[in-house]
Amino acid sequence: MAWWKAWIEQEGVTVKSSSHFNPDPDAETLYKAMKGIGVRSQLLSHQAAVFTFPSSTLTTGHSRCIPAGTNEQAIIDVLTKRSNAQRQQIAKSFKAQFGKDLTETLKSELSGKFERLIVALMYLPYRYEAKELHDAMKGSRDDVSSFVDPGLALQDAQDLYAAGEKICGTDEMKFITILCTRSATHLLRVKCTRNLHSYFAERLYYAMKGAGTRDGTLIRNIVSRSEIDLNLIKCHFKKMYGKTLSSMIMEDTSGDYKNALLSLVGSDP
Repeated sequence: MAWWKAWIEQEGVTVKSSSHFNPDPDAETLYKAMKGIGVRSQLLSHQAAVFTFPSSTLTTGHSRCIPAGTNEQAIIDVLTKRSNAQRQQIAKSFKAQFGKDLTETLKSELSGKFERLIVALMYLPYRYEAKELHDAMKGSRDDVSSFVDPGLALQDAQDLYAAGEKICGTDEMKFITILCTRSATHLLRVKCTRNLHSYFAERLYYAMKGAGTRDGTLIRNIVSRSEIDLNLIKCHFKKMYGKTLSSMIMEDTSGDYKNALLSLVGSDP
């Protein structure tokens, strides 16, 4: 299946590994982007920018650190333009250089939906999936096997139908459980997931349609599919709804949260 993996890498993903990647400068950029992480001036060359008061106001040889506020755009530029594997390396470098946990530091510096999105990017994929599933996931996926239980496929189809179609208030945990714990072969036997790209396009659309945004659905689908097939989902989204995914994100979200989502989604098809 090497050809399939290569095709997905070329056609499907919106977030790819950065070429000429070096985690150390990225970790330093993130460190400098955070407010309230002051250091003395002797660390200026490799850790954080230090602003020194005029010598007339301070005792000779002393300096002061003035936090300039969190640089959210710098955080977006680094974390949304690196693959998950590269983000893990950045986190290790951050810990090694500055003695701090990157995810916890991001939590302390950011807030709201933007924090939720950025922190989601820092999870290993399987840990993020487990987090979203909570207690709903009872076993591992059967991806390694091509065997499909027709009875289970039928039951899943009935469960998905009962959970609700195209409407707010669906039993989202039921959808997550089935989609995250079944193989692609199995899912192809389930009628409503016969075209997975259309399915995810639909989930994204209804996450933003109408009053209010279902941010959990929006974040989960964009983060989890960005390194798999989000480009293909975007194409189906445009065909199905006559507008691009990015245009709907621009209409429905704002601020750094919007900018980070758009960076993950990439250019329009």
